[in-house]
This record gives sequence, structure tokens and C-alpha cells, in this order.
Amino acid sequence: MESEVTKKQRLLIIRLSAMGDVAMSVPVVHAFAKAYPEHSLYFLTKPFHKSIIETIPGVRPILADVKGEHKGILGLWRLSRQLKAQGITAVADLHEVTRSKILTFFLQLPTARIDKGRAAKKKLIRDKTVATTKLETTISRYIKVFNRLGFEGIKPMALSRPAPSEAVQQLGATATQKWIGIAPFAAHPGKQYPLELMQKLITTLDQTARFSIFLLGAPSEQTVLATMAKGCEHTQVVAGTLAFSDQINLIGQLDLMLSMDSGNGHLAAMYAVPTITLWGVTHPALGFAPFGQEAHVLVSDREAYPLIPTSVYGNKLPQGYKGLMQSIAVKTILDKIDELV
Repeated sequence: MESEVTKKQRLLIIRLSAMGDVAMSVPVVHAFAKAYPEHSLYFLTKPFHKSIIETIPGVRPILADVKGEHKGILGLWRLSRQLKAQGITAVADLHEVTRSKILTFFLQLPTARIDKGRAAKKKLIRDKTVATTKLETTISRYIKVFNRLGFEGIKPMALSRPAPSEAVQQLGATATQKWIGIAPFAAHPGKQYPLELMQKLITTLDQTARFSIFLLGAPSEQTVLATMAKGCEHTQVVAGTLAFSDQINLIGQLDLMLSMDSGNGHLAAMYAVPTITLWGVTHPALGFAPFGQEAHVLVSDREAYPLIPTSVYGNKLPQGYKGLMQSIAVKTILDKIDELV
């Protein structure tokens, strides 16, 4: 009699948000697909993240319309019926939130969930033990979900660099230097490098004439980025001009990415692009450093700002901490860039 692992499975992976968390799952899911090609993989996520999942060979995205068709209890029941129709046989819940728990209850299939280590993270934040404590990475936690389903030997692996899309070919037609992507924005102010210092950094890099610089972000950030790039001969704003799928493709061509503790850093790490990340009120000891890029994190001064990390997601900015990321000097970032490219 066949074991559950050797039977041909239709495995559903659930990770609805956020962009960085979805991107962090890619090296694990890619490794699974390579190690177990006999199984069918389906990845349930939000529509915006479809382009991320489509980078993984052999994985089919399924989109959850959580604000429309799949909203609320009835919507999740409807989604479960649709998933049943796909013949799903087991579930890897990489999200572990109320929505995913309700959905798996409706599915009534063998399910393994991520252990997010919430208690350990709260303790580290409370006790400020980042100097002596390094929590399990999110990547490792994802792997253990597949282990619980009986799938062993998964070693996370980066994607191969993609062929340039037509839009990226056009964008880079005259860009002959090393390519650097810079994503200056973050979800919360305490995670974002001061824009005046970022502009100084961009201008300094541009003046070296050694790099072609691409400024990445959301369409709503295009105007601010254009101001930052003003007068820079070798800098282009791609936020608002490239589709998200083309931005991901561009990231896959880069020689270096510079980002905050944010999703763009994880998108670059998917392709093993050397990635420098700047950290403010969050800290990599909580396990969220981009895959394979732990050596390239630059953190704010904890002696001057001892409350770091203030939270898991960086949404808490204590009084007097507004300028904490100024403790990462522009020269320190420039030196790190010189080290890597």
C-alpha cells in the first residue's frame, strides 16, 4: 500500500499576504517542486501576488477574491467548494490566520500549519535580547510545514534568473553599466530611510557613472521618486511605468538591490540577487531577513535606540525614534554597495 507521500498529491499551499511573506515562500516552494515533481502544486493567494507565484515553474496560482466572491464565511465556503473541484488532497497552510483556518475546516483535508513562533517573538521584543537570540527564520518555518505533511529533504533554492521581458529589454537598451535597483519605501515610517538621505545616496551613485539605477515602488510613489531622480543622468523611475510582472522581471536582472525591510528585498532574494536591506524599528533577529542575504543587513544603532525591535511588523514608532535610521550613514551604505558590485 502506498504511503501518503508516495501517492500522487494535489497539494494546496496557502499564503494570501503580504508581498514579502509570499516572496519568502518562493525558494521553499520552488525546492519542493524540484524535489517532488510527481505532485501537483496549487498556490492560493491574492490577485496582486499572481505574478510572484508565476515565477515558480510547475506551480499553479489560485486567486482568492477576499473582498468580493470569497469574502466572509459564505465566501470561504464557496472557495472551499471550488478547491474541492480541483481535486485538492492536502493543504500546507503557510499563513495560519483565521481566514485560512476557516477555509481548511471547510476542506476537511490533511493539513499542516506554520508555527509562527509568536510567543518567542513577543518575548524577544519585550526582553530586547537580539544580541544573544536569533529566532528561527520564516524560511525554516515554511520548510517545517512540508515536513509535517511527510515531505523531507527540502533545501530552499533561488530561482534561475529570468530572460528579460520585452518591456525590460526596452528599458535597458541603453543601460550598459551594472544595474542597481533601489526601493526606498516601506509600509511604516519607522522602517523607511529618510528620503533626503536616500536622495543624497542616489545622487552620489549616479555621479559615479558606474551604475544604471532603477527606482522601484508603487504607482502612488512615482512622483516622489521622480523628484529624487531629478538631475540624475543614469537613474530611471520604473514605479508606475512597468507592470508588476515586469518589475519582478527587472529585479531578476539586477546586479544589486537596495531596499528597506520590505517586499522588494525578498523579491530580489528569490533570484539570489545580492540584496542590501536597511532596518529601522524592526530587526533581522526576528527571522525576516531576505533568503540568503543575512550578511547584507544594515541595522540602526541599538545603543542609541535600545527599544529596537519595537514590534514584529514595524508599526510602532516610540517617541524620539523618528530619526533612528539616520544612524545608518550614507557612507556605510555606499561602502556596502562597493563591496558587493
